[in-house]
Amino acid sequence: MPPFTKISNDIPLPAKEESNPDFRNPLYIGEWKKSIPYVDEDIAIDNLDEPHMKRKLSILKRYPEIEKLYGYDTSTILIVTFSSAAQIFAAYIFGKILVDWNIFMMIYCFFLGASFTQLYGVIIHEATHNLAAATSFQNRLIGLLANIALPFPIAMSFRRYHLEHHTFQGVIGFDPDLPLEWEKKLIRGNSFLKFIWIIIYPIMYVVRGLAMGKEPCFWEYVNWVFTITFDVLIYHFCGMRGLLYLFLSLWVGYSIHPAAAHFIQEHYTFDDGQETYSYYGILNLFFMNIGYHNEHHDFAKVPWSNLPEIRKIAPEFYDNLAYHTSWFMVHWNFIFQKQYGPQSRVGRTVEDHKKGRKLVKTILNDSKILKGE
Repeated sequence: MPPFTKISNDIPLPAKEESNPDFRNPLYIGEWKKSIPYVDEDIAIDNLDEPHMKRKLSILKRYPEIEKLYGYDTSTILIVTFSSAAQIFAAYIFGKILVDWNIFMMIYCFFLGASFTQLYGVIIHEATHNLAAATSFQNRLIGLLANIALPFPIAMSFRRYHLEHHTFQGVIGFDPDLPLEWEKKLIRGNSFLKFIWIIIYPIMYVVRGLAMGKEPCFWEYVNWVFTITFDVLIYHFCGMRGLLYLFLSLWVGYSIHPAAAHFIQEHYTFDDGQETYSYYGILNLFFMNIGYHNEHHDFAKVPWSNLPEIRKIAPEFYDNLAYHTSWFMVHWNFIFQKQYGPQSRVGRTVEDHKKGRKLVKTILNDSKILKGE
């Protein structure tokens, strides 16, 4: 089974704009070839900026009504309140009542506990982009609320580094989502090492952040105090076993759980020239459309509930890109096919990033001329 799907037979390609100075217009597929372990020594290298800002301009020129989808979705508050309460209740049940139900706790942890962990990650992601409430402060509070059932302080550090990822996608030394040198050189295409790498992925999130060498900000300290306080309360009311259940849910949820495959799905290169991929499977219903990653990077002001509308409005821009339909197969293909590994990414120098960004001004000027401004 192929690792991704690409259909273009029934969807016409969007017309290329002759006045656009970026040759990748309008889909913004690059000319670079994906990096293959044992063939290439490092990640693929692009010589321009990431594709999303310019594809957004191309789409808005044709479909300006997409801007009506911008805003925030307050239903996220209800989701995080219910799901956090459910996970804390489960911690109490396994910590104080079903204390001998070890096998059942592990099964519940994989299917529900880890799923809640992934859901909290999605909510933290929404709050990071201020898509859950009206103000930045309110969104930070929602991020902390989603962190209650996560026994490690994630929300504020994720907010900081994820916004840097959007600003400097693929820029070597600036994008905290790129693999470290040892990840690329040690693991390569070895299936066993890739499996272990996925198992320790929760640690890698922390290690990559530390590798940036930045001092924690104020809100990260707040997150630490907040999380430690709730860990103490959970330990008091649910016992060590209840706290252990939350740790297991966090670990499984960010490693081998099927929804954790979105970490691979999003920017690991399964095709030449394309650095971001969406997932259009049924699990989007349970994980708040986190799979719509091309749409999200193109329009980061659109909340989760409106992301499918972007693809409906502009199908020729998205259905002509490669995309995934199974998170299980993303993990399966990534682990067992030697052509994929941690080095299956694309990067660019900050100079090339700036060079590509300079073209945006020309595109905007052309747009104003066409509008008669």
